[in-house]
Amino acid sequence: MQVQCQEQTDNVKRKPMAQARKPRADSTRNRQLLIDAAKAGFSEVGLNVSLEEIARRAGVGIGTLYRHFPSREAVVEAVYRREVEQLVDAVPHLLDKLPAGEALHQWMHLFVNYIATKRLIAPSLGAAVGRTSTPHATPAELITRAISTLVKGAVRSGDVRKDIDPSDLLRALVGVSYGNPDAGWEASARRLIDILMDGLRRNSR
Repeated sequence: MQVQCQEQTDNVKRKPMAQARKPRADSTRNRQLLIDAAKAGFSEVGLNVSLEEIARRAGVGIGTLYRHFPSREAVVEAVYRREVEQLVDAVPHLLDKLPAGEALHQWMHLFVNYIATKRLIAPSLGAAVGRTSTPHATPAELITRAISTLVKGAVRSGDVRKDIDPSDLLRALVGVSYGNPDAGWEASARRLIDILMDGLRRNSR
């Protein structure tokens, strides 16, 4: 009898815990929807897209947006940080599916995607950075580690030449991405990346 009562008590205790997990899952989903909607809004409308429009695109109320992001700058920074996370998280997936040299090549194209978003939000991102400590430091370190992992793997496999410095390559990627102010910069950057990769491979054997 005591065992049965204890089981009933345990069941009662477990139910609120199970119910409590659902809001957290909803909250995570809503946050991702808002970040996706913000990125799309910035791309299609511009940085002046209203927060109400972002909430509408995400299918949530403006109150939900403010619970996650207390200001426009917080929205912009969340979009930026998610881009960094995607760029960094791509490394193990690419290395798992592709030869090391091709993984590096594909990641370089993903870097252009990252820069495309960063160029789009740069004015507001700069304002947000000015009011905090150094939020760029950690993303910069993460990106440097990511490209270092790829370069070292490609060198070990013999897919690229041995004298490549990951920091030099990263600067080259920034250069081809930021060096062109024209509207067609992205297509140009991708062509230059293919040429750059050909040069990295040329003397690898």
